[in-house]
Amino acid sequence: MRAIEFQRYGGPEVLTAVTAEAPEPGPGQVSVDVAWAGVNFADLKARSEGYRVPRLPCVPGLEVSGRIRALGAGATGLAVGQEVAALTEHGAYAEVAVAEAATVFPLPAGVDLRTAAALPTVVPTAYALLHSVGRLQPGETVLVQGAAGGVGTAVGQLARAAGAGAVYGVVSSAAKAAHARAHGYDEVFTGDFRQRVREATGGRGADLVLDPVGGDTLREGLASLAVFGRLVSFGNASSAEPWSVGRPELYPLGVSVSGFSILSLASTAPAELRSLTEAAFAKVADGTVSLPVTAEFALEDAADAHRLMGTRTSTGKLLLRVGA
Repeated sequence: MRAIEFQRYGGPEVLTAVTAEAPEPGPGQVSVDVAWAGVNFADLKARSEGYRVPRLPCVPGLEVSGRIRALGAGATGLAVGQEVAALTEHGAYAEVAVAEAATVFPLPAGVDLRTAAALPTVVPTAYALLHSVGRLQPGETVLVQGAAGGVGTAVGQLARAAGAGAVYGVVSSAAKAAHARAHGYDEVFTGDFRQRVREATGGRGADLVLDPVGGDTLREGLASLAVFGRLVSFGNASSAEPWSVGRPELYPLGVSVSGFSILSLASTAPAELRSLTEAAFAKVADGTVSLPVTAEFALEDAADAHRLMGTRTSTGKLLLRVGA
């Protein structure tokens, strides 16, 4: 099979096209003939920093769509040939990928394979940030970092559908601001946002802040919360040093901080992940969420996809065309 791997950490140039043996599913696993693979920022961190890389060489990639090729022993509720989307620990940049059966999801009616490849990490994460972890209530205000990315695009639409009073986003450029406003955001800020959030909310602050950046951005988000507000950390794109909060930050306004990682949930609570994903995919099937694919690349051009995402200018979702 064709695959993309890296044998050392570095820039996009370390991604190399190879020919490899197709992997076989182990007990409780499923192999998938890949049609499309999603590109995520976590893939860039894996390639450059070794994020969640079990060993080298490594085939990167966390999400695929395609058709089930084979079932491992004990894998139930699925069938060979069935169209699915899957969350993988790694290995998505290949013609055949293996995933735990618990993270392989039949496609809802009306969702095609190209659309499905954009869903496994993004839409369940967005749904969990708002509902399972963030516990958004109707009328509350939401502030989202990275509002023009895949998760941010889904969050804007889901928050609007859930009855948020206002949805504010933070992006890095005017072009990204236009994208976010087209996907549910009332107002979008570039650059410094803390004072502008206070002004937009009449001095009150945001009820829910969603942060994939970490570092100083997270601390500014924490300072932007309203009384009893909640901040959910779901990444550290800044690669900042580990942070901590305590009495000085939390006690004065009764605010709270929580975290979410869909990859961790897949390992620790697969049943909850399945329920979450089914609810999230239903929002795509009924038209509540539309996740635009803004660029697609041939599998062999995975390095170009990484270069584009690395410029921080891309919006929406990037895909690799594998067996489509």
